[in-house]
Amino acid sequence: MNWWENEFLKVKNNRLYLEEQPADEIAKTYGTPLYVYSRKQILRNLQKLREAFSMEKPGLETRIAYAMKANPHPGILKILLRAGTWIDAVSPSEVEAAHKAGFPENKIMFTGTSISREDFERVLKHPEVTVNIDAVEQIDLLAAARKKLRRRKPVRISVRWNPGLGRGFCSKTVTAGSRSPDGTPIKFGVEESQVLPSFRKLKRLGFLPVGLHQHLGSGWTEEDFPVAVKAVDRMIKIAKELKQAGFRLEFLDFGGGLGPIYRKDQRRFPLAEYAAYILDKVESSGLELKAIVAEPGKYLLANAGVLLVRVEYLKKSYGNLFACVNAGTYNTVPRPAIYEEAYHEIVNASRVDGGKKVRLTVAGHLCETGDVFGSERSMPAPRSGDILAVLMAGAYCRSMASNFNLRPIPGEVLI
Repeated sequence: MNWWENEFLKVKNNRLYLEEQPADEIAKTYGTPLYVYSRKQILRNLQKLREAFSMEKPGLETRIAYAMKANPHPGILKILLRAGTWIDAVSPSEVEAAHKAGFPENKIMFTGTSISREDFERVLKHPEVTVNIDAVEQIDLLAAARKKLRRRKPVRISVRWNPGLGRGFCSKTVTAGSRSPDGTPIKFGVEESQVLPSFRKLKRLGFLPVGLHQHLGSGWTEEDFPVAVKAVDRMIKIAKELKQAGFRLEFLDFGGGLGPIYRKDQRRFPLAEYAAYILDKVESSGLELKAIVAEPGKYLLANAGVLLVRVEYLKKSYGNLFACVNAGTYNTVPRPAIYEEAYHEIVNASRVDGGKKVRLTVAGHLCETGDVFGSERSMPAPRSGDILAVLMAGAYCRSMASNFNLRPIPGEVLI
């Protein structure tokens, strides 16, 4: 059995099957390039997450808020709506899309960075949405938006603070601390010294502060666990300080970051231990919270999707072998082009194993040297017309895709 196989991805008779359907036949039916998503795998992932937090304490609710930036497909939103999740939205358009999909406003949290007054006006047209402040400077903009809309009902507010440390699978996905590992200043969150003044200002202006939020970064694996629990401790500490200052919080939002396994040598993040740590710390804190919040994106969607592409021809040049496919990374799976550390397993869906293996680079059809899905990969030598499956394509692929070179974005199928 291959390390990447699961209930969604299986090998039978040397062919890749997606939820019991041959991948190459799906490609033949719908054409390529094509995203294929599994309803059942999304729900399996959600169930695993809920099981990790199953040791709920009496009176404490666990809210799973889907980070819809990972994949806003309307069908996926419907699945998660029926499954009872909340929504983590990062733009006014995401708020509107979530509401259109049927999510009640009171189950949507909006967290934005570099937000304009006009952005806040669009969000405040949905009066039950909880607004998560990312900067002290946003408070006056939010107040101006509320005044223009003549909103009288108190706006529910959470503050996203920056706990001073972050973790991510690469520098570009670290979202807390002062600077990322490559030296880039971190733009997210309210620094610790400004958290209490922010709460006081919000209360003075007539807002209703109800929560505290943090997000360390994206793509945690086992090695990130010590930092993740240290950030939990910091969150509890500052929440206690807020309580002592007279602010009784409804919830603590521990953000997202839970990473699925993209490659064989990665070790899975210890989710059960992390959930137990949060629950124990909250129970012993005396905070009397109503809820805790988790914001999964990749965890729910990454391994529930693949991209199917067709090999047009093999090319040899200066000792390099290329499988030239009918798709480009920027238009389909931008992660390898954006993040040097990003890796997606690539499988010959037509002939998964067996036969002579070769080392080749899977090259896209865009006018860009970096347009490669994978370099020097070992697989059975593909033939013209074979279908390759780019795995772990359910999250941050379609949502980040572009029309670079005026190439179309692929279609999507939910099975």
